[in-house]
Amino acid sequence: MADVGLEAYRFSISWSRLIPNGRGPLNPKGLEYYNNLINELLLHGIQPHITLYNYDLPQALEDEYGGWISPKIVEDFSAYAEVCFREFGDRVLYWTTVNEPNVFVLGGYDLGFLPPERCSFPFGRNKNCSKGNSTTEPYLAMHHSLLAHASAADLYRTKFKKDKQHGHIGISIYGISLAPSTNSKEDVHVAQIAKQFFYDWVLHPLMTGDYSNLMKKIVGSKLPIFTKDEANLVKGSYDFIGITYYGDMSCKYMPNNWSVEYRDVYADLQIQMGFLSITERSLTSAKSLKGVLQYLMQEFGNPPVIIYENGFETERNSSLQDVARVKYMMEHIQVVFDALRNGSNMNGYFTWSFIDVFELLTGYKTSYGLFYVDLDDPNRKRYSKFSAKWYSNFLKGKTSTSLDSDAATKLLFYS
Repeated sequence: MADVGLEAYRFSISWSRLIPNGRGPLNPKGLEYYNNLINELLLHGIQPHITLYNYDLPQALEDEYGGWISPKIVEDFSAYAEVCFREFGDRVLYWTTVNEPNVFVLGGYDLGFLPPERCSFPFGRNKNCSKGNSTTEPYLAMHHSLLAHASAADLYRTKFKKDKQHGHIGISIYGISLAPSTNSKEDVHVAQIAKQFFYDWVLHPLMTGDYSNLMKKIVGSKLPIFTKDEANLVKGSYDFIGITYYGDMSCKYMPNNWSVEYRDVYADLQIQMGFLSITERSLTSAKSLKGVLQYLMQEFGNPPVIIYENGFETERNSSLQDVARVKYMMEHIQVVFDALRNGSNMNGYFTWSFIDVFELLTGYKTSYGLFYVDLDDPNRKRYSKFSAKWYSNFLKGKTSTSLDSDAATKLLFYS
């Protein structure tokens, strides 16, 4: 990382690794591991950015009370966060409480293909929906995620930030960009509504202490209610908003006549969403990132933003000469520069990912890394891709003429 020229590195702490039962005794080996990692990063001049929750809940809490669908999670998450602030906060200045709540509540509690695989017929992609309720649980899980975030942020600000650590705390959302499946007025309209819905779900409570009128109208009585104290806790409970962004998703109008109490999130919105192909995403992705950043400026008061994930997917054993990834990085970093020029409160950009890792949706079938990892080698030998060399030159302000494109020329002007 130091050789490449990284100034910062984002990683998540596994709650289960640090506190195996979710509460109670710490695992000394887990504590040692994260202390060693943080110290080694700082030794090489690399600032650690820590995420507290990234799809990794201690099984004991899931078994005891259902994890994120129970309000009990708020107290346990806050206690876990306090351990992290106490043990690591003297060296860490950037904390993200929850990563992508607007993804994990859908994948984990509506469609059921992400942990903890809760869903109900006929909504789950997991056809064996043996537990869960796709109609209500996504809204409960998000509500408790917001309260857990706000509780941890309040704890950090009152007990650690003011007098001791002087860091920053925020939450990270998936930067959803929806492309209508067709040019029909129905598809175009529902894509606009769904976009507002998915951003409002997280950001409107953080800005105002309550869900938006749009959400209340669409979701009705299924939408949980913040008490007055909870509203005050949630409102303003962020120093920055993290964004993970990869590209457009398709969106199609899917009308239904189900009553609200029997609909899941997608039926509430009357939409069908899907992933575009790698080729399709690459054609529109940079333009759509520009739209996401403009939307945050216009609709949410231009909050401080850190792009925490942005990367290009390839098959795992594809060429080390990942020219398409470099082109993707050039185009998206250019969008970041343009956003800064246009007044965006942009505070940082992280590419995903440094090395090939286990991906949430595809495992080891695809990769995003700047460094290839040979999984057939017992020593997991790593090889730098073309993207690693380009990114290193870019970060160090060196010129690169490897690609002859307008994007390269524009970026070289800034490097």
